[in-house]
Amino acid sequence: MKRQGIGQKIRTIHLLLIYLLTSGFVFAQEVNIYSKSYGNKTNPAIIFIHGGPSGNSNLFEATTAQNLADLGFYVIVYDRRGEGRSADINANMTFEESFDDLRMIYQKWDIQKAHLLGHSFGGIIATLFTEKYPGKVRSLILAGALVSQQETYDNILKNAERQFKTDPQKIKQISDIKGLSKNSAEYRKQCFDLSGKMNYFNMPNPTQESIQLRESYEKSDLYKSNIRNHLSPIKFYKNESNNNVNNKPVLKLIRTFKIPIYAIYGKDDLIFSSRQLSDLRRIVGSSNFQILDNCSHYLYADQQAEFLQYITQKLQ
Repeated sequence: MKRQGIGQKIRTIHLLLIYLLTSGFVFAQEVNIYSKSYGNKTNPAIIFIHGGPSGNSNLFEATTAQNLADLGFYVIVYDRRGEGRSADINANMTFEESFDDLRMIYQKWDIQKAHLLGHSFGGIIATLFTEKYPGKVRSLILAGALVSQQETYDNILKNAERQFKTDPQKIKQISDIKGLSKNSAEYRKQCFDLSGKMNYFNMPNPTQESIQLRESYEKSDLYKSNIRNHLSPIKFYKNESNNNVNNKPVLKLIRTFKIPIYAIYGKDDLIFSSRQLSDLRRIVGSSNFQILDNCSHYLYADQQAEFLQYITQKLQ
């Protein structure tokens, strides 16, 4: 009798699982995404999408979000699942997951359509999201955004070979990087490490305004919460098959949706070749393309006044 009772329970559980799986029931896991709004919710919405993987929106939030909101926008910042202040050990770091996060932001802040402002790797996410959900996007703004990743890596390695040509150790390192899988977290990391050694992420001639912005940020609570999950790239390259993206064809497709695309880049952001930027200018149109002098990768902090002027001119 006891054995029959256990068997019956097993059959009942088995039938219940079949029912749940076939009836569309979803085992929902609560996802806590950090986000914050700035400005009047009746103004046009701009959602900032940070770089990464392993990035966050802290620098933009501390230096730029309120200033942009003061110009007549409703600015939303957030950290993707598993990155920054949105800690989640179960995050997969895939593009599809990042789309889910972004749709949660739309829902949380009751936004129907928004301007997407994608910085660095966030530009890839913003572009792919626009392709998939064009009805949710008013415009796509690429700010120092990655577009064709392999071209960027090739440009970094080419420049490094030129700069370190008299350094046998560095030349050996570059050769070793070229031998890595181009679809790996280590390849990406080594390329960007070289960029850092060549000072590609530093403003060439800091202005008083940019120095004050950085100093103010470093004294703020947002600087203290500048969390970076260094496992994010590893999980991204493990779980996302589309991990070395060329979004030029996607941008051309978005143009056919009649969604404006704007591109603003730093003249001294040398991870991008002149050919890449020329191609991008042709895709988005010369009137929608801007290069900022004395400006590197974090253009909203390097040349904030010019950055904000460009945004307001294009979106208002």
